[in-house]
Amino acid sequence: MKYVNAAEVLPKHLLTEIQKHISGKIIYIPSEDNHRWGEKSGSRSYYKNRNKSIKKKYQDGYTIEQISIEYGLAYETIRKIIYKK
Repeated sequence: MKYVNAAEVLPKHLLTEIQKHISGKIIYIPSEDNHRWGEKSGSRSYYKNRNKSIKKKYQDGYTIEQISIEYGLAYETIRKIIYKK
C-alpha cells in the first residue's frame, strides 16, 4: 500500500473536514469494491471447510489435543473453532 498525501488528492473542503477529526494522523481508506477477505484467493472457503472438518472430528469423538496435533494449530485455536457458533 502506497502512502499518499491527502492535500494532494482531496478537495480543500473535504481535507478541512477530515482534519477536524484526525489532524496529523495516518488514515486508511478502503477501496470501493465490496469483496470480503479471502474471496478472490479462495482462502475464505479453505478456512470455512477446514473449520467444518475440525468441528466434525470433535463431534466424532476426537479430543481437542488430537485435532490440534493433526492440524498443527494451538489447543486454544481449535477450542475457539469448535465452540464458535
